[in-house]
Amino acid sequence: MDPKGKVALISGAARVGQSVAEALARRGCHVALTYNRSRESAEKAAGRIRDLGSRALALRADLSTAKGAAAAVEAVRSGLGGPDILIGMASVYGKTPFERLDEEAWHANLDVDLSSAFHLARRAAPIMKKAGSGRIVLFADWLPASGRPRYRGFLPYYVAKAAIVGLTESLALELAPEILVNAIAPGPILKPAGFSAKGDRAVRRATPLGRWGGPEEIARAVMFLVETEFVTGECLRVDGGRHLR
Repeated sequence: MDPKGKVALISGAARVGQSVAEALARRGCHVALTYNRSRESAEKAAGRIRDLGSRALALRADLSTAKGAAAAVEAVRSGLGGPDILIGMASVYGKTPFERLDEEAWHANLDVDLSSAFHLARRAAPIMKKAGSGRIVLFADWLPASGRPRYRGFLPYYVAKAAIVGLTESLALELAPEILVNAIAPGPILKPAGFSAKGDRAVRRATPLGRWGGPEEIARAVMFLVETEFVTGECLRVDGGRHLR
């Protein structure tokens, strides 16, 4: 798909999502970004998109519910048109020891990391089908994409991201041939705020390419999956070879 003149909806468009949004805008794509709390960040990203000559929309949305996802898709449809491209990046990432896991912690991850992707896809797919084409790019994680957990304390997150792989494959089958559905499984992309020097060295040692990837690597992967005409149902690891060790 040529993104020029198309409309993309990006959920959870903070940090890495902003790089994805700008990459799309540089190709002439109009972009809607959803946010939950970080309004200022989303508005700044929308401003950069407009500076690049594309239309932009920043929407506050609770994507953990079907109602919130439906409202977001409708706001994009009425405000920009489309969406022709859905990029599901909304995610909750927090460590919770198993003995402290409860129903609230479980749903905090599953509702955002997994259910939001399903709700958005369910609402956007009929619009894409009617238009005759569409792209859906979801976000998993390098660990479940590699078939095993590695860190304790992230059980709901791991389960949700593993399910994203299954959701991607199932949606790809259900929505073919008009809509191509793929996922990206990031590894060490951005160093977390407050990350220790010791932790940084450990990540670099464990990554064959010896560095953090940076958001531009995710943007490149997204653009490939938007532009491809013959890849669907795949989960692409962007992890600098981290899964090899």
